[in-house]
Amino acid sequence: MKTVKKTAIYLAILLFSSATFAQDTLFKQKSILKTMERVADWQINTWKDKGFTHQKYDWTNGACYAGLFELGKMSKKGTYLPYLVSIGNDLDWNTGPRKGMADDYCIGQLYSNLYLVYKDPKMIAKWRTQADSIIDAPHTESLEWKNKISLREWAWCDALFMGPPALGYLSTATKNPKYIDGAAKLWWKTTDYLYAPAEKLYFRDQTFFEKKEANGKNVFWSRGNGWVMGGLVRMLDNLPAKSPDRENFIKLYKDMAAKIASLQQADGSWHASLLDPASYPPKETSGTGFYTYALLWGLNNGTLNKKTYWPIVKKAWEALATSVHADGMLGYVQKIGAAPDKVDENSTEVYGVGAFLLAGTQLCHFLDHNKVQ
Repeated sequence: MKTVKKTAIYLAILLFSSATFAQDTLFKQKSILKTMERVADWQINTWKDKGFTHQKYDWTNGACYAGLFELGKMSKKGTYLPYLVSIGNDLDWNTGPRKGMADDYCIGQLYSNLYLVYKDPKMIAKWRTQADSIIDAPHTESLEWKNKISLREWAWCDALFMGPPALGYLSTATKNPKYIDGAAKLWWKTTDYLYAPAEKLYFRDQTFFEKKEANGKNVFWSRGNGWVMGGLVRMLDNLPAKSPDRENFIKLYKDMAAKIASLQQADGSWHASLLDPASYPPKETSGTGFYTYALLWGLNNGTLNKKTYWPIVKKAWEALATSVHADGMLGYVQKIGAAPDKVDENSTEVYGVGAFLLAGTQLCHFLDHNKVQ
């Protein structure tokens, strides 16, 4: 009997020690970087072995490239940025065929960021010409979801990650403010139409204004609002400090950050539906990844209070890191869609990888300057 009791105590101590060790390593920069590299390498190797599921210029991959680029600046492996250059070369530095469609020029973010590293004019030459035509277009149409409006306007909330940062990084690359100024103007057009001030969240598009979840609440899609917050901080990264728009962007960011923080679930994640998480019980890592990225950006830039928001992002990173399979595949990523949907541990997609890498790089920057508990 004593032996059984001793064994039970030993196992309890062992389990506690393992859990403590796991918690500690989750917030060690070397461990975080290794996890990010494992996730990135799984994705790149999957592309190499099985080919691209989506066109290389596609928005799905554009979001993934955003995370790979930030990892590439941080990693000592020296392979990620050259790999991204090879993507640009494969595409001859073109965006997708629909020149006014934000999904097809999300990749402009990559081209401008690579230009900032390599200073090769060919990387942005075609994108800059296209961006001129986007800025010069009248943009006078209603954002009502009809007549293929998405080909010409940012009429769905996801577009706020795809389009505005692509123009914003081009402004930084060219030192020409017209691109970020134009992006800001169009951002507020979309916001005036899709943002719900009372709930401080964005509807996905006009067709969701009257839709309800099973619990009777409005449908606010987690990844959709994650796209917005990710795009918001990427706009702020490029918006000049003296821009007359900056104060409004910061206010929107803080309002959304507070709302999103209030909707975090007990497991540290955000489920597919923000206001009806019970209808979608599993965690969802693409929305969670973008929120973690955006909230950590606020901590790193002195925009959010550490005491309030560090516990939130800490729990969120735990939810993300424990979703990585042993081989590096990121699970619990909701499939391509426009509304909350089912998800499980084997669900994965490239944009989820991008969000994860963006969050991880911001976490490493945070840990560079902060002691955490």
